[in-house]
Amino acid sequence: MSTVDEHTNIEDTAFGKKAAGPVGWLDDRLGLAGASKRSHLLRKVFPEHWSFMLGEIALWSFVVLLLTGTFLTFWFQPSMAETTYNGSYTPLNGLEMSHAYASTLDISFDVRGGLLIRQIHHWAAALFVAAMIVHMLRVMFTGAYRKPREINWLIGIGLMVLGLVEGFAGYSLPDDLLSGTGLRFVDGLLRSIPIVGSYLEYFIFGGEFPGDVIIPRLYMVHILLIPALLLALIGAHMILLVYHKHTQWGGPGRTEKNVVGYPMLPVYAAKAGGFFFVVFGFTALMGAVLQINPIWAYGPYNPSEVTAGSQPDWYMGFVEGAVRIMPNWESTFFNYTWSWNVFIPAAILPGLFLGVGAAWPFVEQWITGDKREHHLLERPRNAPFRTAFIVAAMTAYGVLWIGGGNDIIATKFHLSLNAITWFCRIGLFVLPVVTFMITKRICIGLQRADANRILHGYETGVIERSPDGGFTERHAPLPVGSQYSLTNHDRLPVLEAPPETDHNGVAAPHSRMAKLRAKAREIYYDGSVDKPTVEDVHHAEEHLRDHDGHPVELGDEFQGVSETGVPRVH
Repeated sequence: MSTVDEHTNIEDTAFGKKAAGPVGWLDDRLGLAGASKRSHLLRKVFPEHWSFMLGEIALWSFVVLLLTGTFLTFWFQPSMAETTYNGSYTPLNGLEMSHAYASTLDISFDVRGGLLIRQIHHWAAALFVAAMIVHMLRVMFTGAYRKPREINWLIGIGLMVLGLVEGFAGYSLPDDLLSGTGLRFVDGLLRSIPIVGSYLEYFIFGGEFPGDVIIPRLYMVHILLIPALLLALIGAHMILLVYHKHTQWGGPGRTEKNVVGYPMLPVYAAKAGGFFFVVFGFTALMGAVLQINPIWAYGPYNPSEVTAGSQPDWYMGFVEGAVRIMPNWESTFFNYTWSWNVFIPAAILPGLFLGVGAAWPFVEQWITGDKREHHLLERPRNAPFRTAFIVAAMTAYGVLWIGGGNDIIATKFHLSLNAITWFCRIGLFVLPVVTFMITKRICIGLQRADANRILHGYETGVIERSPDGGFTERHAPLPVGSQYSLTNHDRLPVLEAPPETDHNGVAAPHSRMAKLRAKAREIYYDGSVDKPTVEDVHHAEEHLRDHDGHPVELGDEFQGVSETGVPRVH
């Protein structure tokens, strides 16, 4: 008995016949069907890996910020005009405060769901910046910024900077004592800029700090200017992502000229839509059960007061730490005071971090001389210098982070504040060097381990005893797919010293720059282990097949473990 599956086209169904009119009307005027076919957007393929979700977390966190921020704008009053509070939070009744602070209290205690939305908004902001930073670290560790994605990398740097500024602006809007202390920090930063600092302060604050216009100005920046720039850069980022195609991890069937994954519709769109609800649900859960920024506990801002144990949001903690551990250096030139103790850590150091990050793809390309397009990701262990350099930068960031909370650490752990400060001062220069060397040695060790697994196979866990009483462990060759994944990266280049003269005996032009580049390449590739050659792999296969101590056939009684360490069937 046989059956025939019957298939009915959607346009022949009752729903299809009803929708044909409106859909055809729209298509005649907008040409959506033809545009989608020409652009192949709906058939665009996206690879699948958990690390690719980091960028999606940042994207959907931004969407949550837009939704919750729109809700908050209905009740927030961005005014520094004074009023007397008489609201639901009785401990502050009768106290003079700005309309901005009073309206934030009203949102928290009098608007239905206002406190929940406020906290979701704040948690989403923290998650947005965290996801961007971790996403960019993933891009750096895997070399996803290489040609042709240098522009997209610079866009990512711009998005991160705008995210930091946007977060700080939103953090300052309630005009509470904690956020006012943060604005005082910015005021000190502006004043530390040589010559023009005081003029910048008067321009931004509308007079001497705190003035009466900074909250309305920050509000416009927070809800209009920076969100528009973020939307524009996110759009450009996504367009370039589609144009260049998504990077993917190397493996069987994956090359520089294809993408293995799922199409945009219906699989990827459904997964991305579901992931949005996961992110929204996660931030809603945090907003419901985890308190953040309880402004009623701080009180309204008063320039003569400072909150005890004041800390900025976590993503600005490294700047705070840099200022706290900086020695008290000042100079006087031409009747101007040059406050190096604030200007260097608060202005120069963040610019140095961002500048090195932005320039890294171009510096690496100049060192390696690699101008090819790369669509396959590189395992961090296969770029030891780059991986170690990133870890060193992360270590420096962590030391500054510790410095930003030196008072809290000293209080909670009963330690000396001065000892913590000196630890951070010394550690900022010593610990990155130590972690650089350790990370590089770990990467080189992992490279050697990969080469050993390819040439000598993997340990099966099966122990054999020879007639003379010796014990050996059976080895088996890696599957072809695993061998391909471990060897699909480029071979190390041959390093040669640049010629000092041309064929006529004349000194070669740019010889100093060539020498500098040769030295940089030597440092960059120092210690790296090259992957085995084809001849090495064939020789290893013969060795595993013929050598008595390394039989390939594992037998039926005990199968040992697989190449991933999972026991086989006994």
